[in-house]
Amino acid sequence: MIETNEKQPLLQVKNLDITFGTHKNKFHAVKNVSFDIYKGETFGLVGESGSGKTTIGRSIIRINPTSGGEILYKGEKINGKISKERDRELTRQIQMIFQDPMASLNERAKVDYIVSEGLYNLKEKFSSFQRKAKVGKALSDVGLLPEFASRFPHEFSGGQRQRIGIARALIMEPDFIIADEPISALDVSIRAQVLNLLSELQKKRGLTYLFIAHDLSVVRFISDRIAVIHKGELVELAETEKLFAHPLHPYTRALLSAIPLPDPIAEKNKKLLVYDPNMHNYSVDKPVWCEIESGHFILANNPEIEKYKKQLENS
Repeated sequence: MIETNEKQPLLQVKNLDITFGTHKNKFHAVKNVSFDIYKGETFGLVGESGSGKTTIGRSIIRINPTSGGEILYKGEKINGKISKERDRELTRQIQMIFQDPMASLNERAKVDYIVSEGLYNLKEKFSSFQRKAKVGKALSDVGLLPEFASRFPHEFSGGQRQRIGIARALIMEPDFIIADEPISALDVSIRAQVLNLLSELQKKRGLTYLFIAHDLSVVRFISDRIAVIHKGELVELAETEKLFAHPLHPYTRALLSAIPLPDPIAEKNKKLLVYDPNMHNYSVDKPVWCEIESGHFILANNPEIEKYKKQLENS
């Protein structure tokens, strides 16, 4: 956890818009999204499937083009046209861990090549000995034996494959890693191991994470702050414990109510909240993204802002 007075924005997303298709087939995937990610923190981005969270992650690593707004990394704009040299440097500094370790690894390549592939695109050239040493260290850092480098992905379990995916990101020595649902495809028994590994690596290397997930309980374990996204719009953003203690937006409250309780009796008797977008009256007074208290942002119109402020006063 980083102290407030030490916060430095590593990544800034400002009024981001992402659309796919044209004319009648135009789809607005991300709408006017803004947030900062501070150096050394883990920023959780949570929403249902199709909410736009992965699209945002992919736009940061320049896979998805943006339609409007800015993405700033270390104060410099990185979306849109940039030089090849800058693009190569960003590839080293920003890495992504993908959701499905089965699909993201080349089945026909040995682990040695999979992990070291990114090194071939760097300006700095490595000898065969240096490259193998880097692969061995990356595998060791994620709890795998260096000898695994000579094997193929199909010889490993799902958890081991995801560790290989993490090693592939680490070998580039990045500052910022986008973890796109890195444990959702894994067995429950090994999810905690991968989360603990990510936390340990963050402490050792001073990494900054954007952690994308659909499960709020998972994000709570690893994140300093959480943003909740619904149909391409951020609806709430706050420090993790504040969001869990005082959720304001109805969609956030619905997501929290869906988290299973360990007590079977309490789970059976709990009230499951369902979010209906029609509950908002935005026909005249449109919602705006505003800071309702220090570090706590919400999408709301004026009557809702007043209601939420009263809720905070009474809590």
